[in-house]
Order: sequence, then C-alpha cells, then structure tokens
Amino acid sequence: MILLLGFLSQKNLRVCGQSGAQGALTGVGLSIGYPVGYNGSATGLLVISSTPEAPASRAGILSGDIILAIDGTSTENMGIYEAAERLQGPEGTLVEVTVHSGSETKSLSLKREKVSFNPVKSRLCEVSVAGKDKSRVGYIKLTSFNQNSSSAVKEAIETLRMNNVNSFVLDLRDNSGGLFPEGIEIAKIWLDKGVIVYICDSRGVRDIYDTDGSGSVAASEPLAVLVNKGTASASEILAGALKDNKRATLFGERTYGKGKIQSVFELSDGSGLAVTVARYETPSHIDIDKVGVTPDHPLPATFPLNEDEICSCLRDPESGCYLNRVELFAMR
Repeated sequence: MILLLGFLSQKNLRVCGQSGAQGALTGVGLSIGYPVGYNGSATGLLVISSTPEAPASRAGILSGDIILAIDGTSTENMGIYEAAERLQGPEGTLVEVTVHSGSETKSLSLKREKVSFNPVKSRLCEVSVAGKDKSRVGYIKLTSFNQNSSSAVKEAIETLRMNNVNSFVLDLRDNSGGLFPEGIEIAKIWLDKGVIVYICDSRGVRDIYDTDGSGSVAASEPLAVLVNKGTASASEILAGALKDNKRATLFGERTYGKGKIQSVFELSDGSGLAVTVARYETPSHIDIDKVGVTPDHPLPATFPLNEDEICSCLRDPESGCYLNRVELFAMR
C-alpha cells in the first residue's frame, strides 16, 4: 500500500478527500509504503517518492529513505494512515521527521505547504547526430496521475510537435501513481492498439483494459521511458503497457511493485480495514506486486532527476550522464 503523506487523496489513498486528485495538495510532499526486503537495521516507513520542489524534497529526502519517527514518535509499528494524520496539519506549521538515508540518520524540520501544480513538465532538447542535422527530442516529465494529467500530456505533445520534435522521452521516475483511469488514458495516447492492463482476481482475468487506437495521439515517434524505484502503481501500469506492447524502451531501475487493488472498509470504531480484491497484470501477464517492472537498460549513475539538466545528458558526449540518441531509442 502507498500513501501520499501530508497530501490529500489520489487513487491509491482512497480514504481522504479529493483535493490531490484535482491537483491541489497540502503537506510535505512524500509518498510512502511499507518496506519490502529492507536489509538495514532501521525499521520504519519507506519513502517511495519525494515530490520535486515540495518541503521534503528541498530538505533532501529521497526515494528509498526510511522514516524512523514523526514528531518524536517511532514509526516502527505505525500504520501509514496514522503517519498521514501526524504529517498533515495547518499550512505553515512544522513537523519533525527522523530519516535514515544510506548510512546516515538525520532529523529534519519540515514546514507544511499547500501547492497547486501541473503534473506535466516538458522541454525541447536539440541533440547532434553524427552525419545528420540536429535531432529534436521532446522530454515530458509526468509527476502524478490527477484529473489533469492526460490532457496535460496531450498538450505537451502538441506543443513539442509544433517545434518539430521527432522522438519523445517520457519520464515516470518518482511518479507514485494516482488516478487509475488517467493512467489508462495516457497509455492510449501512445498506443495504436493492444492490451494496457489485466485486472485479475482469484478466479483469473476479471477485466481487460485495451485500446483500438482511437485515442492515439503519438503512436509512431520513437519513445523512451524512464523509471526508478519511485515509479509505482498507475505509473507502473503505464510503463508495463508501453514495454510489453513494444512501444517504448525502458531505462532506469526496477519499479516499486504496487500491484494490489484494495478496498477500504470503515469499521464501527472509526478504524479502517483494507482488503485486497484483485491485482494488476501487465499485457504479458506479469504480476507486478512486490516485483515491479524491469527496465530494458540502466541509466548512467549520474543521470539527473532535474529536467533542467536532462538535455545536456543527451547532447554532450563528454558528460558523465551522456546517453546518445541511438542508444535511447533502439528498440529491444
């Protein structure tokens, strides 16, 4: 289970309001889950992703960090809903978190903020190709799946096309998911046909989400998709659909592995019970829960998360993060 800490709801939260799904967020900007296979001595809550430019990100909290305590209370046996209640609060107030990052443990004071955001950022990168004119790559960073996401992706594609791009990079790193229907709609943008995801229960396939190409906007240009361990839930469905349909080559690291579909029932004492009712499978029938989506290739270790630095990694062969266009768009 994944929760947007201090933020209001998205699809994988279900028990809070709808502000997050509509793009207005209040909190510190963390998405968390329970650690899976954590080998360190510290136990707590795992940071799945840290929203760019939000309080937690500015304080240096990263995907893979462990939250050990909130306002002095250990998270060792703390549920994620309790953690959310402790991290939420009036705008401008402070919350103290203790975080284990690598070999370091640090205490941080985070000021809660309310942020309205566009889930999509885009950039045009001009890349030199040996013996040819410069190639134009359209970079699209998708940070979450709210009700604006699919329309924002379409707008970004159209804007980049007006600047004569001939290939795209879709960055899903540290995208912890959100509204499931938006993930389906964004998959349709890139696919001319094919299965997007299977919904399976104990009796087998229950529902099939596919596309006939009627919603396609960019089904032909070369496409590379960037993923990491902060890529979760709806973004894993999107990445898996593009990979299994051979529409895109995936770069990065194995995704988080959030493949369960859960319903939350309120109990008489005010607590909640989460019941797993189904699971997601990719078009190749891969159950992603606790496994994730495996990329086709790793990214250079120094490849940046900041979109402001991406173009230099595609343009400058002397850069430590250089990834040339031929490698980027070579299909498997």
